[in-house]
Amino acid sequence: MKLLDTEHFPLVPIAQSEIKIASFNLLNYLAPPNAYYDFENIYSYEQWHKKQHWLTSILDAQQPDIIGFQEVFSADELKALLRDIGYPHFAVVDKPKVEGDFIYRSPVVAIASKFPITEVIAVEADNEAAQLMGWAEFSFSRKPLRATVDIPHIGATDCYVTHLKSKRSLFDDPLPETIAKTGSALSSFLGQRLGSWGSSMLRGTEAALLQLAMVKRREQTSNPMVLCGDYNDVISSSCLEELTASRVYGMSESDTERLINFYCLYDGWQLYTQINPQDEETRPATHYYNGKGSVLDYILLSQEFNARYLGSLFEVSHYHTEDKHLVNSSFDIDGYSTDHAIPIVTLSLRS
Repeated sequence: MKLLDTEHFPLVPIAQSEIKIASFNLLNYLAPPNAYYDFENIYSYEQWHKKQHWLTSILDAQQPDIIGFQEVFSADELKALLRDIGYPHFAVVDKPKVEGDFIYRSPVVAIASKFPITEVIAVEADNEAAQLMGWAEFSFSRKPLRATVDIPHIGATDCYVTHLKSKRSLFDDPLPETIAKTGSALSSFLGQRLGSWGSSMLRGTEAALLQLAMVKRREQTSNPMVLCGDYNDVISSSCLEELTASRVYGMSESDTERLINFYCLYDGWQLYTQINPQDEETRPATHYYNGKGSVLDYILLSQEFNARYLGSLFEVSHYHTEDKHLVNSSFDIDGYSTDHAIPIVTLSLRS
Protein backbone atom coordinates (compact mmCIF):
# COMPACT_ATOMS: atom_id res chain seq x y z
CA MET A 1 0.00 0.00 0.00
CA LYS A 2 1.39 3.37 -1.02
CA LEU A 3 1.31 6.02 1.69
CA LEU A 4 0.12 9.54 0.98
CA ASP A 5 2.99 11.86 0.12
CA THR A 6 2.41 14.63 2.70
CA GLU A 7 5.23 16.69 1.25
CA HIS A 8 3.23 17.26 -1.92
CA PHE A 9 -0.17 16.98 -0.23
CA PRO A 10 0.20 18.64 3.19
CA LEU A 11 -2.22 17.57 5.87
CA VAL A 12 -4.92 20.13 6.60
CA PRO A 13 -6.22 20.33 10.18
CA ILE A 14 -9.83 19.23 10.49
CA ALA A 15 -11.98 22.02 11.91
CA GLN A 16 -13.63 21.15 15.19
CA SER A 17 -17.10 19.67 14.87
CA GLU A 18 -18.44 20.98 18.21
CA ILE A 19 -18.83 24.62 19.21
CA LYS A 20 -19.72 25.82 22.70
CA ILE A 21 -21.37 29.18 23.35
CA ALA A 22 -21.94 30.64 26.83
CA SER A 23 -23.67 33.66 28.35
CA PHE A 24 -21.93 34.88 31.49
CA ASN A 25 -23.11 37.59 33.90
CA LEU A 26 -19.99 38.43 35.93
CA LEU A 27 -21.70 40.48 38.69
CA ASN A 28 -19.74 43.65 39.38
CA TYR A 29 -16.52 42.70 37.63
CA LEU A 30 -14.39 45.60 38.87
CA ALA A 31 -10.73 45.46 39.89
CA PRO A 32 -9.72 47.17 43.14
CA PRO A 33 -9.20 49.81 44.32
CA ASN A 34 -12.23 51.05 42.37
CA ALA A 35 -15.77 50.85 43.77
CA TYR A 36 -19.01 49.74 42.13
CA TYR A 37 -22.06 51.96 42.75
CA ASP A 38 -20.99 53.04 46.25
CA PHE A 39 -17.66 54.04 47.77
CA GLU A 40 -17.84 51.10 50.21
CA ASN A 41 -18.16 48.46 47.46
CA ILE A 42 -14.51 47.68 46.85
CA TYR A 43 -13.07 44.19 46.57
CA SER A 44 -10.00 43.55 48.66
CA TYR A 45 -7.12 42.16 46.62
CA GLU A 46 -7.75 38.76 48.19
CA GLN A 47 -11.44 38.89 47.21
CA TRP A 48 -10.55 39.99 43.68
CA HIS A 49 -8.05 37.14 43.38
CA LYS A 50 -10.80 34.69 44.44
CA LYS A 51 -13.20 36.12 41.85
CA GLN A 52 -10.56 35.84 39.13
CA HIS A 53 -9.67 32.30 40.18
CA TRP A 54 -13.33 31.27 40.21
CA LEU A 55 -13.89 32.69 36.72
CA THR A 56 -10.81 30.93 35.39
CA SER A 57 -11.82 27.61 36.92
CA ILE A 58 -15.30 27.75 35.34
CA LEU A 59 -13.90 28.50 31.89
CA ASP A 60 -11.20 25.85 32.21
CA ALA A 61 -13.82 23.27 33.16
CA GLN A 62 -16.47 24.17 30.58
CA GLN A 63 -14.26 25.36 27.69
CA PRO A 64 -16.78 27.52 25.81
CA ASP A 65 -15.52 28.78 22.46
CA ILE A 66 -17.54 32.01 22.43
CA ILE A 67 -18.65 33.88 25.56
CA GLY A 68 -20.99 36.83 25.89
CA PHE A 69 -20.31 38.71 29.13
CA GLN A 70 -22.47 41.13 31.11
CA GLU A 71 -21.67 43.40 34.08
CA VAL A 72 -18.14 44.24 32.98
CA PHE A 73 -16.47 47.26 34.56
CA SER A 74 -12.81 46.28 34.16
CA ALA A 75 -12.54 45.35 30.48
CA ASP A 76 -8.74 45.45 30.34
CA GLU A 77 -8.37 43.06 33.26
CA LEU A 78 -10.93 40.69 31.74
CA LYS A 79 -9.17 40.80 28.37
CA ALA A 80 -5.82 39.96 29.99
CA LEU A 81 -7.25 37.07 32.00
CA LEU A 82 -8.95 35.59 28.94
CA ARG A 83 -5.90 35.97 26.71
CA ASP A 84 -3.85 33.93 29.20
CA ILE A 85 -6.31 31.01 29.13
CA GLY A 86 -6.83 30.72 25.39
CA TYR A 87 -9.15 33.48 24.23
CA PRO A 88 -7.11 35.70 21.90
CA HIS A 89 -10.13 37.60 20.56
CA PHE A 90 -11.99 40.05 22.80
CA ALA A 91 -14.13 43.13 22.28
CA VAL A 92 -16.19 45.78 24.05
CA VAL A 93 -18.04 48.72 22.48
CA ASP A 94 -18.71 50.96 25.45
CA LYS A 95 -17.24 52.20 28.73
CA PRO A 96 -18.80 52.34 32.21
CA LYS A 97 -19.61 55.66 33.81
CA VAL A 98 -17.16 56.86 36.48
CA GLU A 99 -17.95 59.32 39.26
CA GLY A 100 -15.29 60.93 41.40
CA ASP A 101 -12.55 58.99 39.62
CA PHE A 102 -13.26 55.67 41.33
CA ILE A 103 -17.02 54.99 41.70
CA TYR A 104 -18.19 53.00 38.68
CA ARG A 105 -21.73 52.72 37.33
CA SER A 106 -23.36 51.36 34.18
CA PRO A 107 -21.29 48.25 33.42
CA VAL A 108 -20.95 47.12 29.80
CA VAL A 109 -21.18 43.91 27.80
CA ALA A 110 -18.23 42.15 26.18
CA ILE A 111 -17.45 39.16 23.99
CA ALA A 112 -14.54 36.72 23.94
CA SER A 113 -13.81 34.09 21.30
CA LYS A 114 -11.32 31.40 20.42
CA PHE A 115 -12.21 32.10 16.79
CA PRO A 116 -11.32 35.29 14.90
CA ILE A 117 -13.61 38.29 15.31
CA THR A 118 -13.71 40.12 11.99
CA GLU A 119 -15.95 43.06 12.90
CA VAL A 120 -17.38 44.65 16.06
CA ILE A 121 -19.99 47.39 16.39
CA ALA A 122 -22.34 48.84 18.98
CA VAL A 123 -25.95 48.17 17.98
CA GLU A 124 -27.80 51.45 17.58
CA ALA A 125 -31.53 51.98 18.02
CA ASP A 126 -33.58 52.81 14.94
CA ASN A 127 -35.02 56.19 15.95
CA GLU A 128 -37.77 56.12 13.34
CA ALA A 129 -39.01 52.78 14.66
CA ALA A 130 -38.73 54.04 18.25
CA GLN A 131 -40.88 57.04 17.39
CA LEU A 132 -43.50 54.77 15.83
CA MET A 133 -43.67 53.00 19.20
CA GLY A 134 -44.18 56.26 21.04
CA TRP A 135 -40.62 57.17 22.11
CA ALA A 136 -39.62 60.71 21.18
CA GLU A 137 -36.01 59.77 22.00
CA PHE A 138 -34.60 56.34 22.75
CA SER A 139 -31.31 54.78 23.74
CA PHE A 140 -30.42 51.36 25.11
CA SER A 141 -29.84 51.28 28.86
CA ARG A 142 -26.70 49.27 28.01
CA LYS A 143 -25.32 49.24 24.48
CA PRO A 144 -25.65 45.81 22.86
CA LEU A 145 -22.73 44.66 20.72
CA ARG A 146 -22.53 42.70 17.52
CA ALA A 147 -19.36 40.75 16.76
CA THR A 148 -18.98 38.88 13.50
CA VAL A 149 -17.10 35.68 14.34
CA ASP A 150 -15.49 33.30 11.85
CA ILE A 151 -16.85 29.99 13.15
CA PRO A 152 -15.54 26.69 11.70
CA HIS A 153 -17.72 25.12 8.97
CA ILE A 154 -20.28 27.95 9.00
CA GLY A 155 -18.09 31.02 8.54
CA ALA A 156 -19.10 34.59 9.36
CA THR A 157 -21.67 34.48 12.17
CA ASP A 158 -23.16 37.56 13.82
CA CYS A 159 -22.95 37.11 17.59
CA TYR A 160 -24.88 39.64 19.67
CA VAL A 161 -24.51 40.26 23.40
CA THR A 162 -27.17 42.12 25.37
CA HIS A 163 -28.08 43.06 28.92
CA LEU A 164 -31.66 44.30 28.89
CA LYS A 165 -33.12 46.75 31.40
CA SER A 166 -33.60 45.26 34.84
CA LYS A 167 -36.89 45.08 36.72
CA ARG A 168 -35.63 47.74 39.09
CA SER A 169 -37.85 50.83 39.04
CA LEU A 170 -37.24 53.17 36.15
CA PHE A 171 -37.03 56.10 38.56
CA ASP A 172 -36.05 56.54 42.21
CA ASP A 173 -37.45 60.01 42.85
CA PRO A 174 -40.80 60.36 44.71
CA LEU A 175 -43.87 60.96 42.61
CA PRO A 176 -44.86 64.60 42.09
CA GLU A 177 -47.46 65.97 44.51
CA THR A 178 -49.85 66.31 41.56
CA ILE A 179 -49.94 62.50 41.32
CA ALA A 180 -49.88 61.47 44.99
CA LYS A 181 -49.06 63.09 48.31
CA THR A 182 -45.31 62.90 48.92
CA GLY A 183 -44.35 60.50 51.71
CA SER A 184 -47.69 58.74 51.79
CA ALA A 185 -48.20 54.98 51.54
CA LEU A 186 -50.22 55.55 48.37
CA SER A 187 -47.33 57.47 46.80
CA SER A 188 -44.98 54.55 47.51
CA PHE A 189 -47.46 52.05 46.10
CA LEU A 190 -48.13 54.02 42.92
CA GLY A 191 -44.46 54.90 42.48
CA GLN A 192 -43.49 51.24 42.54
CA ARG A 193 -46.21 50.31 40.06
CA LEU A 194 -45.35 53.10 37.63
CA GLY A 195 -41.60 52.57 37.98
CA SER A 196 -41.92 48.83 37.41
CA TRP A 197 -44.07 49.28 34.32
CA GLY A 198 -41.67 51.93 33.02
CA SER A 199 -38.83 49.40 33.27
CA SER A 200 -40.94 46.79 31.47
CA MET A 201 -41.68 49.25 28.66
CA LEU A 202 -37.99 50.05 28.29
CA ARG A 203 -36.95 46.39 28.38
CA GLY A 204 -39.55 45.44 25.77
CA THR A 205 -38.55 48.31 23.50
CA GLU A 206 -34.88 47.36 23.80
CA ALA A 207 -35.73 43.80 22.78
CA ALA A 208 -37.85 44.94 19.83
CA LEU A 209 -35.26 47.39 18.49
CA LEU A 210 -32.43 44.89 18.94
CA GLN A 211 -34.46 42.34 17.00
CA LEU A 212 -35.08 44.93 14.28
CA ALA A 213 -31.34 45.62 13.96
CA MET A 214 -30.64 41.88 13.76
CA VAL A 215 -33.25 41.30 11.07
CA LYS A 216 -31.98 44.20 8.96
CA ARG A 217 -28.43 42.87 9.25
CA ARG A 218 -29.62 39.36 8.36
CA GLU A 219 -31.36 40.71 5.28
CA GLN A 220 -28.13 42.40 4.16
CA THR A 221 -25.65 39.59 4.84
CA SER A 222 -27.55 36.30 5.39
CA ASN A 223 -25.10 35.62 8.24
CA PRO A 224 -26.25 33.13 10.90
CA MET A 225 -27.24 34.80 14.20
CA VAL A 226 -26.57 34.18 17.88
CA LEU A 227 -28.05 36.36 20.64
CA CYS A 228 -26.93 35.75 24.21
CA GLY A 229 -27.27 37.75 27.37
CA ASP A 230 -29.07 38.60 30.58
CA TYR A 231 -32.64 39.40 29.54
CA ASN A 232 -33.84 40.29 33.08
CA ASP A 233 -37.14 38.58 32.33
CA VAL A 234 -38.47 35.23 31.19
CA ILE A 235 -38.58 34.81 27.43
CA SER A 236 -42.34 34.11 27.55
CA SER A 237 -43.13 37.48 29.16
CA SER A 238 -45.19 40.02 27.28
CA CYS A 239 -42.03 42.15 26.96
CA LEU A 240 -39.88 39.48 25.33
CA GLU A 241 -42.12 36.91 23.67
CA GLU A 242 -41.74 38.56 20.27
CA LEU A 243 -38.02 37.70 20.23
CA THR A 244 -38.85 34.07 19.44
CA ALA A 245 -42.15 34.63 17.63
CA SER A 246 -42.55 33.43 14.06
CA ARG A 247 -46.22 34.09 13.42
CA VAL A 248 -47.55 36.62 10.93
CA TYR A 249 -51.27 37.20 11.20
CA GLY A 250 -53.01 36.50 7.90
CA MET A 251 -50.06 34.53 6.48
CA SER A 252 -50.27 30.80 5.91
CA GLU A 253 -47.97 28.43 7.79
CA SER A 254 -46.20 27.42 4.57
CA ASP A 255 -45.61 31.05 3.56
CA THR A 256 -44.35 31.86 7.06
CA GLU A 257 -41.89 28.99 6.91
CA ARG A 258 -40.73 30.00 3.43
CA LEU A 259 -40.55 33.78 3.92
CA ILE A 260 -40.20 34.53 7.64
CA ASN A 261 -38.41 31.71 9.48
CA PHE A 262 -35.09 32.78 7.96
CA TYR A 263 -35.27 35.87 10.20
CA CYS A 264 -36.47 34.12 13.38
CA LEU A 265 -34.63 33.23 16.57
CA TYR A 266 -35.00 30.01 18.54
CA ASP A 267 -34.34 29.43 22.22
CA GLY A 268 -31.30 27.16 22.56
CA TRP A 269 -33.05 25.15 25.26
CA GLN A 270 -36.04 24.50 22.99
CA LEU A 271 -33.74 23.42 20.17
CA TYR A 272 -32.05 21.01 22.57
CA THR A 273 -35.26 19.53 23.98
CA GLN A 274 -36.88 19.05 20.57
CA ILE A 275 -34.28 16.32 19.98
CA ASN A 276 -34.07 15.38 23.67
CA PRO A 277 -37.72 15.58 24.81
CA GLN A 278 -37.00 13.61 27.99
CA ASP A 279 -35.34 16.74 29.43
CA GLU A 280 -38.12 19.16 28.54
CA GLU A 281 -39.43 19.67 32.08
CA THR A 282 -36.08 20.04 33.82
CA ARG A 283 -34.78 23.44 32.70
CA PRO A 284 -32.65 24.84 35.54
CA ALA A 285 -33.11 28.41 36.76
CA THR A 286 -30.38 30.95 36.07
CA HIS A 287 -31.30 33.35 38.88
CA TYR A 288 -32.92 33.15 42.32
CA TYR A 289 -34.77 35.89 44.15
CA ASN A 290 -36.40 35.34 47.56
CA GLY A 291 -35.89 31.63 47.11
CA LYS A 292 -37.71 31.48 43.77
CA GLY A 293 -35.82 30.53 40.64
CA SER A 294 -36.39 31.85 37.12
CA VAL A 295 -34.62 31.74 33.77
CA LEU A 296 -33.30 35.19 32.89
CA ASP A 297 -30.25 34.25 30.78
CA TYR A 298 -30.73 32.92 27.25
CA ILE A 299 -28.90 31.94 24.11
CA LEU A 300 -31.04 32.40 20.99
CA LEU A 301 -30.03 31.00 17.62
CA SER A 302 -31.08 31.31 13.97
CA GLN A 303 -32.32 28.41 11.88
CA GLU A 304 -28.81 27.30 10.85
CA PHE A 305 -28.70 25.69 14.32
CA ASN A 306 -32.22 24.25 14.24
CA ALA A 307 -32.23 20.49 13.56
CA ARG A 308 -35.76 20.69 12.12
CA TYR A 309 -34.53 22.96 9.35
CA LEU A 310 -33.26 20.79 6.50
CA GLY A 311 -30.53 23.26 5.62
CA SER A 312 -29.11 23.54 9.15
CA LEU A 313 -25.39 22.87 9.60
CA PHE A 314 -25.39 22.42 13.37
CA GLU A 315 -27.78 21.15 15.99
CA VAL A 316 -27.95 21.84 19.73
CA SER A 317 -26.64 18.53 21.06
CA HIS A 318 -26.22 19.59 24.69
CA TYR A 319 -27.42 22.31 27.02
CA HIS A 320 -25.72 22.89 30.34
CA THR A 321 -26.51 25.38 33.10
CA GLU A 322 -23.48 25.92 35.34
CA ASP A 323 -25.13 26.64 38.69
CA LYS A 324 -23.15 24.93 41.45
CA HIS A 325 -22.20 28.33 42.87
CA LEU A 326 -25.93 29.02 43.36
CA VAL A 327 -27.44 25.69 44.43
CA ASN A 328 -24.52 23.96 46.18
CA SER A 329 -22.07 26.71 46.95
CA SER A 330 -18.95 26.79 49.08
CA PHE A 331 -18.03 30.25 50.30
CA ASP A 332 -14.30 29.56 50.06
CA ILE A 333 -14.73 28.80 46.34
CA ASP A 334 -17.85 30.67 45.27
CA GLY A 335 -18.00 33.59 47.68
CA TYR A 336 -17.13 36.16 45.03
CA SER A 337 -18.64 34.51 41.98
CA THR A 338 -21.94 35.77 40.55
CA ASP A 339 -25.67 35.71 41.26
CA HIS A 340 -26.48 34.22 37.84
CA ALA A 341 -26.01 30.73 36.47
CA ILE A 342 -24.15 30.33 33.18
CA PRO A 343 -26.09 28.73 30.29
CA ILE A 344 -23.90 26.91 27.75
CA VAL A 345 -25.06 25.38 24.46
CA THR A 346 -23.07 22.79 22.56
CA LEU A 347 -23.53 22.92 18.78
CA SER A 348 -22.62 19.74 16.91
CA LEU A 349 -21.98 19.54 13.19
CA ARG A 350 -24.75 17.57 11.50
CA SER A 351 -23.71 14.55 9.51
